[in-house]
Amino acid sequence: MDSKCTDFRIETFHRDRENKREGKGIFKIYLGYSPGVGKTYRMLQEGNKMLEDGEDIVIGYVEDHDRLETRQQIGKLEIIERTKIKYRGINLEEMSVSNILKRNPNWVIVDELAHTNIPASKNKKRYEDVLELLDNGINILTTVNIQHIESLNDMVSEITGIKVRETIPDRMLQIADDIMVIDLPPESLITRLKSGKIYKKENIQRSLENFFVKSNLIALRELALREAANEIDDDLTILKRNREFKNHVRINEKVLVCVSSNPQSSRLIRHAYRVARRYKCNLYVLIVDCTNVVAKREFKEMDKVLEEHKKLAKALDAIIVEKQSKSVSKAIVDFANEEGITQIILGHSRRSKIQTLFRGSTINKVLSEAPNVEVRVIPYIQIQD
Repeated sequence: MDSKCTDFRIETFHRDRENKREGKGIFKIYLGYSPGVGKTYRMLQEGNKMLEDGEDIVIGYVEDHDRLETRQQIGKLEIIERTKIKYRGINLEEMSVSNILKRNPNWVIVDELAHTNIPASKNKKRYEDVLELLDNGINILTTVNIQHIESLNDMVSEITGIKVRETIPDRMLQIADDIMVIDLPPESLITRLKSGKIYKKENIQRSLENFFVKSNLIALRELALREAANEIDDDLTILKRNREFKNHVRINEKVLVCVSSNPQSSRLIRHAYRVARRYKCNLYVLIVDCTNVVAKREFKEMDKVLEEHKKLAKALDAIIVEKQSKSVSKAIVDFANEEGITQIILGHSRRSKIQTLFRGSTINKVLSEAPNVEVRVIPYIQIQD
């Protein structure tokens, strides 16, 4: 594949499942958002590299779709003989699970995981073939596009106007040990299509007017990246539960803004919203009711100001969190650690020099106690609406 087309690929994660049975094969998925992004190409490329490194790896099934660059990637990989089935007077071929089990390789390349097998095959779906091979301790490399995930079927139909008939259960992603997102910008994908590298010439224009509409590709691409991100989040939760992941490591951006009854806090909320929007992430608005005996008590009318701040936060789809604590800084840091906050936004302190002398600086305490979180201190006068 032309290296100029594939601008970047994202290897999302590798995981070791808690419920993985002893003797079961390793399962790796190459996930894409459209035909032609390079899943099969990349899988074969890695398969040849594994062969060079001495791995016992074979091809169970590969569909090259008459793409020269894909066929060339087969290289020296051994191809297991397929099962021949006569269906409605036509001789067809399917991947042979029995031949693979007889050969008993360490790794098998299986293309198009969502494929429906020919009637009279041992299993109805190819993913069922894969599950059988995994149960027999054989490791699998496979490919699938995001539109074939069962729970996303309706959403994909709404995006593309096309009902996808072949799907796989979501659990196939969930049991994968490794997922690699093969990503290609929609513009590059359309260029590949127009140059005849995806479909035959007679199918190009029809594809451009249907599935390969740029808006469809953009939406499907985002869907694929989000689905992979969801799987990563699930894994991080498991790792944190097992204390295998250091708490200070944060992957997804999350913005926290701390507000008080200061009327200027509304401007602080708006500033934080723009930061969160820039990163396309969640915004948390934290209000701490300080119960320290030496804390300055707010006037009744200040409660009305806080209510206005809450209304603004809700209007901006922020997540409002209210805490009680003797220490404002401790409440901020504890919440940041619990939620994996990556950025904390604070306004300048209103404490007098005497209050700071006796109680310390909230800003300084947060900076000291949350060394792995980016802390932004914003002078109210510099916050532009």
